[in-house]
Amino acid sequence: MKKQLLLGVVVLGAFGANAQFWKISEPMVLPGTVNTEAEESMPVFSKDSSILYFTRTYDASNNGGEYDQDIWYSRRQPNGEYTECEKVKNINNKFNNAVFGVSRDGKSIYLLNAYEGKKDMEKGCAISMQKGNGWESPAQIEIPTLDIEGDFYGFHVNEDENIMIISYKGPGSVGEEDLYVSTKSGGAWSAPVHMGSTLNTTGFEISPFLNKTQDTLFFSSNGHGGQGDADIFYSVKQGSWTSWSNPVNLGPKVNSAKFDAYFSYSGNMIYWSSNKESERSDIYMAYILTPPPVSITCSSTNMSSYGVKDGRVDATVKGGVEPYSFSWTNGGTTEDIMGVGAGEYTVTVTDAVGQTASSTCSVTEPPAPMDISLKHFFDYNADKLTVEEGKLKEFVNGVEKIVAQGRPMVTITINSSASYVPTTTFKTNDKLAKSRAQQIEKELNQYFKSKGMDAKVKVQIIAAVVQGPKYEGDFDNQDKYRPYQFIELQTK
Repeated sequence: MKKQLLLGVVVLGAFGANAQFWKISEPMVLPGTVNTEAEESMPVFSKDSSILYFTRTYDASNNGGEYDQDIWYSRRQPNGEYTECEKVKNINNKFNNAVFGVSRDGKSIYLLNAYEGKKDMEKGCAISMQKGNGWESPAQIEIPTLDIEGDFYGFHVNEDENIMIISYKGPGSVGEEDLYVSTKSGGAWSAPVHMGSTLNTTGFEISPFLNKTQDTLFFSSNGHGGQGDADIFYSVKQGSWTSWSNPVNLGPKVNSAKFDAYFSYSGNMIYWSSNKESERSDIYMAYILTPPPVSITCSSTNMSSYGVKDGRVDATVKGGVEPYSFSWTNGGTTEDIMGVGAGEYTVTVTDAVGQTASSTCSVTEPPAPMDISLKHFFDYNADKLTVEEGKLKEFVNGVEKIVAQGRPMVTITINSSASYVPTTTFKTNDKLAKSRAQQIEKELNQYFKSKGMDAKVKVQIIAAVVQGPKYEGDFDNQDKYRPYQFIELQTK
């Protein structure tokens, strides 16, 4: 089979940014009466797959005779076969004709050639609207600066009818036919843009079409190596229309040592044209083997201490098709997330063929450590406590526990008091109150520094006061004056 005037196909379904080709059944010739001793190629389907449009060449009943190429169609029967083939009315002429797209409602078709100019053979494309059992005269589609050299060219329009991939040899081509893109905005198509050297080679690139999500392009080429004359490849869009991944060969189940092109898929079946078993091409098909559904579960490890964000959530994926991609509600994109705080985390996994599944797990945080306090009553003129024993030892042990439980910073406040009982040691009660506060402050700071905790424990004097009843010479009245001889510590 040689290259024909080429078309593209409206593609259904998703193929995803992490694209890989499906597993498929063993290929077979399309059942029914579509394939004949003539040459059948370029399968295009209506949205619901009920109508198959295709081209037939080397059929004496074609409008232009045996060496003409006409558009035919067949309706799917209840048993899944395409039979009762007929030529499309009012469209075929004595030149090469082909369909390269069908609108969603099936009421308009995109056609190869402009159907205007000399001999109805102006290079370009056209659109025709349904009229009764036939079609209206095709109207030319204007594509600025389109300059086609040679006899081989073709088009593909996406399902939304706003992106057109064109295969032709033009002034900017690097070899034979290259792939170009034109987009539609405000009812007008843009000038074609060359799609780059990753896709295009010094050979030919033909029969393109996009998947539904417009991120995977299928095409045929003899410039990327492969099984034989021309092989079918796919490539994944990397951002712009000129940036694509390295093309991937569809493999020996699809490609042969001969000419393979015009790949499409509809529903759960793939279709393409090949002359691998004869001189002339037939339309082949294979079933897409449904991959196992993807599922995901998660398990969480809670925070070890209050305020310490060391929680984690581990995801486990089953089924689907690798590679997987992950999206967490906290912005994570790895399979597992670590170093997280308390909260609810949902992960969504997407497999290589676009299947998704989600799971939610929670990370909890231990309760905040309880604050502790100490209130010590001094004997007359005393101002010292030691961390080596008694209440102050218990207090600093408690502070260490709070820090170990995850409190990032502990502030210890000091309130000190002296009564109005005269002091000869400190001269004034004011100085006695301040000395009590300063001695405790010094003791605590030295202790926590020795423990390497001075960055996590802050000691702060907030009051040093003289208070209580006026002294009336009754020194031995401890019940009256001792309640005002104290130091008070409080964590926060």
